Amino acid sequence: MTRPNILLFMSDNQPADLLACYGNDEVNTPHIDRLAERGTRFANAFCVNAMCSPCRASVLTGLMPSQHGIHNWLDDRLIERWPENWSAVAEFTNIPSIVKQAGYATALIGKFHLGVPFVPQLAFDHWVTFPHGHTTSFYGNEVIDQDERYRFAGHTVDFFTDKTIEFLEHQADQDEPFFAFVPYNGPYGHWPAIQGRAVNEFAGLYDDADMHSIPRESVSSKVLDRFGLRVLEGGLREQFKGPLLLPNNVESLRNYFSQVSLIDNGVGRILASLERLGLDRNTVVIYTSDHGFSLGHNGIWGHGAASFPASAHRPSYQIPLIIAGGHVAEGAACDELVSQIDLFPTLAAMIGAADARPSLPSSARDLGPALRGEVQDRPDAIFFEQEETRAIRTREWLYAMRFQGAGSYPMNDELYHLANDPLERTNLIALPEHSATADDLRDRISSFFDTHSVPRFDLWRGGSAKSNVTHDKLWKDAWGEHWAPEFSGA
Repeated sequence: MTRPNILLFMSDNQPADLLACYGNDEVNTPHIDRLAERGTRFANAFCVNAMCSPCRASVLTGLMPSQHGIHNWLDDRLIERWPENWSAVAEFTNIPSIVKQAGYATALIGKFHLGVPFVPQLAFDHWVTFPHGHTTSFYGNEVIDQDERYRFAGHTVDFFTDKTIEFLEHQADQDEPFFAFVPYNGPYGHWPAIQGRAVNEFAGLYDDADMHSIPRESVSSKVLDRFGLRVLEGGLREQFKGPLLLPNNVESLRNYFSQVSLIDNGVGRILASLERLGLDRNTVVIYTSDHGFSLGHNGIWGHGAASFPASAHRPSYQIPLIIAGGHVAEGAACDELVSQIDLFPTLAAMIGAADARPSLPSSARDLGPALRGEVQDRPDAIFFEQEETRAIRTREWLYAMRFQGAGSYPMNDELYHLANDPLERTNLIALPEHSATADDLRDRISSFFDTHSVPRFDLWRGGSAKSNVTHDKLWKDAWGEHWAPEFSGA
């Protein structure tokens, strides 16, 4: 059988329900919706962390943050402290290396945010990116285009779309299959990038939208606690004020929605190019995001770590996952609990490298049977972590377990009965009638991370992180003033 080309789209900070095919009646995403119609849409896919660098590392390695050591977004202000030309997950078996060894042409065209961006990393032959992790503006960004560096005046998402089409046009004349990873740097969702009315061509779609698909809620007290910690830690950059000011900001919501439509347009242009070049018949297309994003849900704007302790609520962790092409069932909606690390064995099997395994014990599983519509044993839980928060999600329950080793940072566990409380409003942790359930879920979390962590990077047992963490002082409080991330310069 001919090995398929793989085209993997990854948006930046997008929850599953910010696509029409996931039930949102306000957002305009016709191209991604059509992709779902000709493939399989996973209704219960979740990330392993609600920050971009850890999730990207986990997708590419099939490992949890407590295994690969990236617990937070990699702060590229610290780049001078990193090893020369450092790639954060190069020591692990990773998807680009697997597909390269299988004879594929490999390309990264988009946001990297897993180490030094100025040289090609992780067996990517074709290298188009930009130097930053954060997006302060979608316009006028410096870009890295193979061996060239220059400033692109337009929207960076459009730049990555154009460059992906160029790559496909080149590959149309080649014999080897390709793996193209296209991690867009939108819709993003932080100030100043989405401050005010958008200036892109899709802004007008939302000028009169009342944003009824987004709840209006007061700011969570946990967000205020996080804000207070930021002040104590030495001040705020402008975009970090967003979690206090963005909830219920209709203009920025409309801006964010327009960025989703811009990405949808880019996906549509690339899919049309696949068809024009005759590549669509043997290309598997995947659309996902690095992690979810709260837009005021539960009083939180942004990542899980926008609150303290970190939130485990659904909007920050549920991601879109759509796979189409090849032998994938068309028009299917799969409701299995799926983790983003499942992409590792799924892609390995697609390219004929089914024997490839993550470098460490992994709960990742091949989604191939689900994509073919085959009945199989379904996992009854997924797990995720956000430094001081570790969580289990089943069909019925969400349990957020908090690190208890830092006496100056008291934190409480949370328990939600999803069957009766799908919006996760009522914390049941203090009710005696749920104590047995809480004990069981807590034991399952502990057991999972006993297996899926390594001492070097297990924050809960005195381990560290490769670069920065959210709360240095919390871990110093637990493990002593000597504690520091590996490349912090401390």
